[in-house]
Amino acid sequence: MAILSAMWTGVSGMAAQGEALGVTADNIANSNTTGFKASRAEFQDVMSRSLKGNDGGNQLGRGVRIGAVNPLLSQGSLDNTDRSTDLGINGQGFFQVKGSEGVNYTRDGSFHFDKNGFLVNNDKQRVQGFSANDKGKIESKLGDIKSPNALVNATATSAVKLDLNLDSRNVANSKTFDPKDPYKTSHYATAVEIYDSQGDKHVLNVFFNKGENREWTYHGMIDGKEMEGGAPSGQQLAQAVSGKLSFTEEGLLKSQEQAESSFNFVGGAKQNQAVKLNFGDDIMSGGKGVAGTKQFGKDSDIISWNQDGASAGMVTNLSFNDDGILSASYSNGQVLDLGQIVLAKFENPEALLKIGGNLFKQSRDAGEPSIGIPRLSGRGSLMAKSLERSNVDLAGEFVTMIANQRAFQANSKAITTSDELMNEVIQLKR
Repeated sequence: MAILSAMWTGVSGMAAQGEALGVTADNIANSNTTGFKASRAEFQDVMSRSLKGNDGGNQLGRGVRIGAVNPLLSQGSLDNTDRSTDLGINGQGFFQVKGSEGVNYTRDGSFHFDKNGFLVNNDKQRVQGFSANDKGKIESKLGDIKSPNALVNATATSAVKLDLNLDSRNVANSKTFDPKDPYKTSHYATAVEIYDSQGDKHVLNVFFNKGENREWTYHGMIDGKEMEGGAPSGQQLAQAVSGKLSFTEEGLLKSQEQAESSFNFVGGAKQNQAVKLNFGDDIMSGGKGVAGTKQFGKDSDIISWNQDGASAGMVTNLSFNDDGILSASYSNGQVLDLGQIVLAKFENPEALLKIGGNLFKQSRDAGEPSIGIPRLSGRGSLMAKSLERSNVDLAGEFVTMIANQRAFQANSKAITTSDELMNEVIQLKR
């Protein structure tokens, strides 16, 4: 009977609109949930009843149902925070986290370090990323992001880089180097700091003397009290390294030679420590002689220097940059990279399975994740000290709620009208 059909059609409308109201209520409830993505109820009509077979037209509708509830993956606003471990994604990527139930994905970047030093989310699931080696170089080895030990080991100096100008106006062989009085018997002297195997700092004094044909000799000396065996009689400094530099007519570094170095520090440090003095990109080694030490007609001076050793140090600060790289600052002045956050991108992210706790599970329809560093392959970029807020539009949700409410009322009116018509039919018997 057509009246009963109309009644059941109204019932389907009330059920569908009620479910849509549930979707809207969920969006409103999560309007302040970090990284939350709003959903939208999408309606479908129920298969119609044809009055004239398969010729088309002349069909009566049977009602409505919820065809799909799809997430709206638009970008949420990124708000600045004061916590260094907060990370926000600007783009389509997802953080990858790992817990007792396997690998999950999330847009919620409110992370922190647990008591074991692992970077975790609020459900104690460990954030995944690429690890760094002992030298602070990021390697493509996926695993847990972990903070370093409180104390970083000392590193012995193995190389010293010096960028100097040696005055070409000095008269060749006008001074003969005497290790007993090195400052007065050299054309130029400078000092750099180096470290032994235990992280103790020592001053390396380097003395330069000009010879014939634009050649210079150098002698590196250490305080005799800091060297095994001390300094020879009559000397305060003990020689540890020596070598020769030569320059072209244009003042560029032509070649550099270093004799065998012998750094034997006291205090139980490793003996015969090898330290390479590098004065630049010399021509004889395939360089151009432009970068590094030169011989020009101006006062001898040191422009810059650096070395690769360090004393033992304590961690003073941990921070992320906008590439997702976790770096540690130490009390000895070192800054080392510890790891890099990875992001995952899905071909069909709308098909990811929500499992609660701001987490998603990979589904068959979502496809396989493309995992890698930020800013590549459309994964999006990261913003340090930021969190992505919910993308729920409260004004739009209230409008949708009003529309669903009115549709629910209209469907209930269709049912009451059908009931009145049924009552009229029943009254015909009287």
